[in-house]
Amino acid sequence: MASEELARKLQRRLRAAGAQGGCPEPAPLAAAAAAPEPEPEPPAGAPAASADADAELSAQLSRRLDITEGAARPRRSKVFNPYTEFPEFSRRLIKDLERQFKQYDAGRDGFIDLMELKLMMEKLGAPQTHLGLKSMIKEVDEDFDGKLSFREFLLIFHKAAAGELQEESGLMALAKLSEIDVALEGVKGAKNFFEAKVHALACASKFEAELKAEQEERKQEEEKRRIRQAAFRELKATFST
Repeated sequence: MASEELARKLQRRLRAAGAQGGCPEPAPLAAAAAAPEPEPEPPAGAPAASADADAELSAQLSRRLDITEGAARPRRSKVFNPYTEFPEFSRRLIKDLERQFKQYDAGRDGFIDLMELKLMMEKLGAPQTHLGLKSMIKEVDEDFDGKLSFREFLLIFHKAAAGELQEESGLMALAKLSEIDVALEGVKGAKNFFEAKVHALACASKFEAELKAEQEERKQEEEKRRIRQAAFRELKATFST
């Protein structure tokens, strides 16, 4: 090849010059080309990525340990059904609690954040400090996002009715001062605790009875609507003749 022939001519010329001037013969070009290349350095982000993975694994192990010891309730699926997850509450009670939740969800994002909880406690007549509000959220914050979902809001009343809240806690004050009353047997240390608008039920038969009652109410409303429409058409026909 032309490049190899050029290299050989250059080497012969250099040897000739070395013989005349006593200069040392240079190393062959092929030897220089054969020098090993430096090994590439590891990516700069590798240690950070490893640290993130270790932190995530540690959090998962901690969460599993809490669940095993009963310190945390297992996470539920993304599809949340309050009627099946809180069978001790009646359908009407859950709907009342949902209305109250939406009343204080000023951002309409499906959560009650720290400031919305602050406003809620002030309206209920039991204002809390900033640390007190954070402590309230932390006690039922299962996904550690720093705010209350509707499920976590229901969990407050579940814990209160089961006697799992401290009497002086902010969550107990929220439950007691709430517009919603919950009557459950087995409530500890509160004689006049949550006088009932409705009684919470755990049996499927009562749940079905409430569902049928709601369906019957809808049927009656639909029948009334049809009667009104028929009367209007009859009246209209009278004036048209």
